[in-house]
Order: sequence, then C-alpha cells, then structure tokens
Amino acid sequence: MHAKLFVHAAVALGATAVMTAQITVNPIPTPIPNRGLSVQIENVTRLPDSRGIRPVDQDVRQSGYARVSFVRDLPDGRRFVNDSRGVLYLLDEASRPTVYWNFHREVPFGVYNRLESGFIGFDFHPEFASNGLLYTVHSERADGNPATPTFIPPGFTAEQVTYHNVFTEWRVANPAASTFQGSRRELLRVAHIVDTLTHPMGFVGFNPTARPGSDDYGLIYTSGSDLGFSNGAGVHNENPGQTQRLDSVITAILRIDPRSPSESGATKGLGDYTIPPGNRFAADGDPNTLGEIYAYGFRNAHRLSWDQADGTLYASDIGMNHIEEVNIVHNGGNYGWMKREGYWENGIVRPGGALNELFALPDAILDGSQEDEFTYPVAMYDHDEGIAITGGFAYYGQIEALRGKFVFGDIARGRLFAADVAAMKRADDGVPRTVAPVEEIQLYVRDDANNQTFVTLRELIDATLGEPAMRADLHISQSRDGELLITSRQDGTVRMLVPDGDR
Repeated sequence: MHAKLFVHAAVALGATAVMTAQITVNPIPTPIPNRGLSVQIENVTRLPDSRGIRPVDQDVRQSGYARVSFVRDLPDGRRFVNDSRGVLYLLDEASRPTVYWNFHREVPFGVYNRLESGFIGFDFHPEFASNGLLYTVHSERADGNPATPTFIPPGFTAEQVTYHNVFTEWRVANPAASTFQGSRRELLRVAHIVDTLTHPMGFVGFNPTARPGSDDYGLIYTSGSDLGFSNGAGVHNENPGQTQRLDSVITAILRIDPRSPSESGATKGLGDYTIPPGNRFAADGDPNTLGEIYAYGFRNAHRLSWDQADGTLYASDIGMNHIEEVNIVHNGGNYGWMKREGYWENGIVRPGGALNELFALPDAILDGSQEDEFTYPVAMYDHDEGIAITGGFAYYGQIEALRGKFVFGDIARGRLFAADVAAMKRADDGVPRTVAPVEEIQLYVRDDANNQTFVTLRELIDATLGEPAMRADLHISQSRDGELLITSRQDGTVRMLVPDGDR
C-alpha cells in the first residue's frame, strides 16, 4: 500500500489512535503553528466585473467580479486566466486583460450562477503551438438540453439527470492569435443526478513534467469527484454505494488519451477518447472495471498538480465534516471515500451511522502492521483550521523560505499553509500514522516607502471590494517558471507570492 498518514503533530494523536468511540469534536487537537514563515504578496492584475456578462447571481456569497479558477501559462509567454462565468482572458505584457474567448456564447446551456459551475477548468495541449488543441470542463443544465450524457451513474435513468459535466476538446484555428476561433469535439458527458450542482468535474490538465516519448506525455487527467452523492440535496443524498465502484467514474481521477480511437486505433473509453494501456484498470483483465480510472475514492479532488522535481502527482481532496487532505496519487489507488475521511473510519459505513461521525481505526492499521485496501493522505488539517482545501504545488522558485515546500491553503478562509515536500514523500510509506507537519504562511505587503505590513488574504480581498467578503474563495496556480499565483473568486484579482522587496 502507498501513502498513509498522520497529522501536524504526532504527539497529540497517540491517544486518539487507540480510541474506539466516536470522535465528535476536533479530531486533530494540535493547532497548525505559525513559526514565522512569511512571504510577500503583490497584485498582478484584476479582471473585469462579470455582471455585464452574466445575470447577477442570487448567492450572496458572490461578488460581481470575475470568478478566477485557473491561471495557465503557455511556453510562448502568454498567460491566460478564466472567469468561470464564461470568459477566458489573455494578459498582455503589462498584465492587462483582454477577452480571448467568450466561452459562454459557445455553451448556451451552461450553468453560470454558482461558484461551482460554468467554465470551470481549462488546459492547453503540450503541443498547442502546432496542433491548436485546448481542453475544458464545464457544467450544463439538463432541462431542455438536447445532448445525451455519455455516462449515467449505475442504477439511475436519463429521466433522473439534473446536470451535465462536459469534457471538451477545442481545436483553435490559429494558435498564435489573440482571440479564439475554432471547432469542438466532445470527449465525455457525465450525468449529475443530485438536485444541486455540487462537486462537478473541476480540473482538467496535462502532466507538465512528462516529456515526448514518456508514458504520460499527451495524456490528460480530470479531477476525482463524488458528483454530489455525499451531500447533494434530494433523495440521493449520502449514497455510499456510489463511491467505491470501479464501473463508475464517481470519485475517480480519470487519465485518458484524448485522441479519438478512430485516430489512435486503440481501445475506446466511455466517450470519444482512447484508454491508455498503462492505467491499472485497463490492464486488469476485468471487463467490469473502467479502464479510464487512474485512481478512485475521492470526495472532491478538485485540484491536481505535479512535482517539477520528480513528477509526483498530488491531489487536494475536500473533506466532509472533519478532514481536509493532501494525497500522493498512485495508479490504481483507492483513497477511501466514503469509508474513510483522513485516516479515520467514516460513520456512514456503520449501521445507523452518519457522515458527520469519525471512528478510530485499529492500531494495527494505523501503524502499518496490518494493511487494508486504502491509500491514506500525506498531510491534512481539520475543520478547526479551515473547511475546504484548495490546490497546492511543490515549490522550487525564487522565494527561499518556500523552496522544497508544498504550498496550499483553505478556499473559504483564505489561509495559506506549507508542508515539507520531503516529509510528505516520506509519509507515502504505507503507515497511516506518518504524515507531514503543516505550518501557516503569513502574508505581508510593502508600500511605496518599503514599509512592511502583515495582512491576511481576506483583508486584501475586503479592501479591494470595499466591503467584507463572505469568504475568500482562494485558488492557487503556478506560473511557467514555478512561481505561485494567488486568486480569489470574490474580487477577480490575480496576486503573486514574490521574494521580499521584489518590486
């Protein structure tokens, strides 16, 4: 077994591990420390107000400004930023945004009025400069939609479909152009069943460390999501039977070759794409398993990233009531949801139990002397510290204090955290009790007189909006040269972590 876990401070968990009763409060009692790790943050740009593009949202948590989810850099130096309300922006050399693509005009059934909706994710093919291929994931409403889902969760019918999760390939006519013009090919359309658009597919991306000729080159990954079956409204709420299946894409990270089987001549997947033969479940000889599944058992692994040093794949998995996880992802791994949250057993699998309950695992499993079927996190925090983990990156850039650290944070509260990359990899040892310690990153700004002021991301967002935001809506992206871009879906601002005094 790979990748098991422990917490911030091992000292606090010895007693927890031997408990057999339900853990109701504070499963990780030791607070995340602030050891003086501080980093300067600067504004890069701000995207326009979105209210002229889409109707004003009814959700009071949302401002009118662009809901930035991803920043992507091309090898030619161009930088692209999306607004999930349906626009892709191109930043010029002065970081001024211009509209590259009015995505919403191409997708009339798109759902753009929720934070988890609309034009969610995008990435460029590594050979975009020559082949013009761009990939997106987005959400659409089912009502009145003429499109037919490629996949409907087992046991449900087309009449029960509420939304669509759509994975698309776009071929840009001129890759060097400053505006989009092109054609589309739909790769996969996955049905949502629950009443609310909770946990749609949130990531699409290529391994940037893969080189031509390597097994991973040109293969694309999607996020692993329960598609709302954990806590979606309606009769399908809390459905553990949908989350540990290998004949379903629910909770699964998919790895596919985006080429049509008509082009590759190889095995077709659920949609118009090719199954990589290196996927474990493509080579297991079992016709009842989906070969496109790379790993499974995630509640909402909405962000993936690769370590530039060695290609290690990390997933940030949003927990339910208690635990937020960083996982190292292995081909064929089962990461436990709904049976596990962190390295605890989730109460939903016990007779009369519930999702908001945790129970300690036996010591023999926690110390690795007895293996079970699951792969456990390498870092985590509980809901005393935050409530929804955002994506992170192994950092090797210009900020000396962050080198060799995995930098991530909490979406809602906007806190930034760090864990030592080497410690995380050591925690990938098959022993659940082994996890990397986590510490908080303190942000600061410098004014024109070079005075330093410590701030929180929430304070920066509130100052930009001129009023308190309901939440931070933090996401992190990585530039082509390895620096970290900090974005918010509240104020439409792109910020960057920079070396001290770098003005």
